[in-house]
Parts: sequence; structure tokens; C-alpha cells
Amino acid sequence: MIKSLKRQKCIALLMDPDKYEPDDITKLKDIKPEHLPDFILVGGSLTRVHPDEMIINIKKSLDIPVVLFPGSLLQITDKADIILFISLISGRNPDLLIGNHVIAAPHLKNMDIEIIATGYILINCGTKTSVEYMSQTNAIPASKTDIVVATAMAGEMLGLKLIYLEGGSGASHPVPPDMIKAVRGAVSVPLIIGGGLRNPGDIKKAFDAGADMVVLGNGYEDDPGLLVEASKIRYECRMMNIERRMKK
Repeated sequence: MIKSLKRQKCIALLMDPDKYEPDDITKLKDIKPEHLPDFILVGGSLTRVHPDEMIINIKKSLDIPVVLFPGSLLQITDKADIILFISLISGRNPDLLIGNHVIAAPHLKNMDIEIIATGYILINCGTKTSVEYMSQTNAIPASKTDIVVATAMAGEMLGLKLIYLEGGSGASHPVPPDMIKAVRGAVSVPLIIGGGLRNPGDIKKAFDAGADMVVLGNGYEDDPGLLVEASKIRYECRMMNIERRMKK
């Protein structure tokens, strides 16, 4: 996954086990290959349904890496290809910085799954989100770019392999492009952006500002055509990157 993100722009589709229906996979199977996401993230802040069945069905039907995006220890499974081993570095809840990781580590050690240490930074994008409530932490205000940049830098210095800027499920607007650009200029690890991406313009701004991957969640649920539009923007960005490399 890290190699893919360093090489080209990517799209991930976030799927919540609680909202999962078999038709969700059927809809994806009907999409042209060039319009499919690069990764499927599975998880949620609060899920009543274990993700195993959903992941198994996705992998039976689609040749797309499945990434576990766990909202709690109860969501950990060896059925996925990759797990984002998330530290909520924007907050100060010790369980989400290291506590839960200590409990999970012995189980993950015995699983055949790629583990990626991920610095998760929650940004206040207009509404109090489920992540804030469940994590008992405060999101960093969208106006505090300096704090976000310093937090991302600290995460990289601690050895985290990804930085994930998250507006949260139901965010009223996405992470500001100026903030994405500032973080991109401060860290060398891949940068993921999620939350509040509801139209092609939001996605293009995120990519142009330096996002290596955008995550579509509620925006796709409200408008499945957003994935097709996002894939077109991804293609344009990749072509531009190829042209830049050829000119060097």
C-alpha cells in the first residue's frame, strides 16, 4: 500500500459493516475497471456487525485490496489484506495513542496481514463527529494549521508510516486545501485525506494540494456517481505526474 501511495494518486472507498448490503458489492462489480477504487476501507466509529462477512464477500467479488480501518479492538480481523494501525495523535486519550495497541499487538503478530502504523489527525470541519464523541477527544480547529503541521511532523518523527487527516463522518466541509498543502510540505510519508469530500471539486482540490489518497464515504453513499468522477480526476493527476517525470 505504501508503495502505491508513493507512486501515484489513489482513491479509497470507505464501507461501514453496519450499512453493508450485498447490493453494494454488485454495484461496484458493474463499474468499469478504470473507475474502481484502488482500496476498500472497512470500519466505522461504532459498529454492531463484525466486518468478517463483509470483507470475505468483497474479496470473493473484487480484486481490490481490503484495508481494515478499525474503530475499536472488536473490529480487528485477519480477513483483510492490510490494517491501518491507528494512533489518534490529534487527541490525548492514552488508549488511542498506545493503550489499545498494546492489547492488539500479540493478536496482530500472529496474523498474515500487512500492518501500517498510521497517524490519525482529526480536524474540526464544521460539526462534532462520531469520532470525536467516541474517542473522547477534541478535533483540531481547521484554522490551526500550525498545530496540525507540528502534529504530523511529530507523527513522522515517531516512525508512523502514514498521516491521515480526517474531517470525520458527516463533516460539513472537507479538510482545507491550504492545510493539506502545508502538511504535505512538512512530511515525506504518504498523506491520506477523508471526510466531507462530496463533489469532484473537493477531490481535485485535495489532490492538487498534495493528498496521495482521498477517502470517499458519505459522499459516495449520497451519490455513487462520485466514484466515477473521482476516478477521472485520479487519471488526470496521474497523467500530469507522468508528464512531469518525463520532463525532468
